[in-house]
Amino acid sequence: MELLDASTQQAMRTQLQHRRDRLAHTIAETRDTTRLVALLKEVEAALKYVDSGSYGVCEVCHESIDEEHLKWDSLVRVCLSHLSEEQQHAIERDLDLASKIQTTLLPARHIQLNGWDVSYLYAPAGFVGGDYCDIVKSELDHASLYFFLGDVSGKGVAASLLMSHLHAIVRSLVTSNSSVSQMTEQANRLFHESTMSTHYATLVSGRAMSGGEVQICNAGHCPPLVLHNGSITAVESTGLPIGLFSGGGYAIRTLRLSPGDSLIVYTDGLTESRNPSDVEYGTERVKAVAARHRAHAPQSLVDALVTDVDAFRSGAQRADDLTVMVLARTT
Repeated sequence: MELLDASTQQAMRTQLQHRRDRLAHTIAETRDTTRLVALLKEVEAALKYVDSGSYGVCEVCHESIDEEHLKWDSLVRVCLSHLSEEQQHAIERDLDLASKIQTTLLPARHIQLNGWDVSYLYAPAGFVGGDYCDIVKSELDHASLYFFLGDVSGKGVAASLLMSHLHAIVRSLVTSNSSVSQMTEQANRLFHESTMSTHYATLVSGRAMSGGEVQICNAGHCPPLVLHNGSITAVESTGLPIGLFSGGGYAIRTLRLSPGDSLIVYTDGLTESRNPSDVEYGTERVKAVAARHRAHAPQSLVDALVTDVDAFRSGAQRADDLTVMVLARTT
């Protein structure tokens, strides 16, 4: 059984072939090639695995390998049940370490700066997640607070690696003091050039300034919600998800929040949560909860949204990572 669709299989094959060619070229021009030759053999073995159509099939029982195991290692060849106890413990240790590393990449849960009060909740569906969440105090512009929320394609360890990659890209761009539009355009180019063609990420990039002005670029992400003077409006997408194409621009939406106003940014793990009857939570329910708790502090609003979606699921397992961030204007 082959679990890859044709486009994904071709993308994987193309990337492996590219790595093989680069390794072969480097080996031809390098004296100490021991490690490089070993890497070349690994790439060639991976190519044979993909080309044989045996991707996702256990070599022992010939059944489909568990999806979670494939997320951990996309080229794994044996079911978890056929691994030794020592091998299973090694995987558990790796996942635990990956979870701890990802946690260190997250910002402080509660930040107050320049009249802004920001809180968030980050809840991966498994050990690690593919949601991206960051809040950055600009070292070059002390009057600004940058915030980012995104969702990388895929799930599990593979998505978490891409999330870490996106985190590094964005952090490097914040130091340039570029506009959120320029940062999003550069992040798109860098992400596209450094990942497989099948990988992409939706992303909200924002800059909250001391005067209450907020600049937002929405690269194909769930529409953030603005709570202003008792009304709730959505900030629609201003461009495609990053990583799909190397070029393309991203327009800036400018908002002005008054004291008491809030901005809610979230991933589709919130709106696409389902209950046991397979009914989707949806954006309207998010708006309803936000309307009831609009006067609350950011952490209380985050807690209210998470509590409500948990009650809605009624025990149904969460299938996707969930992240919610609330920025409130206090002065």
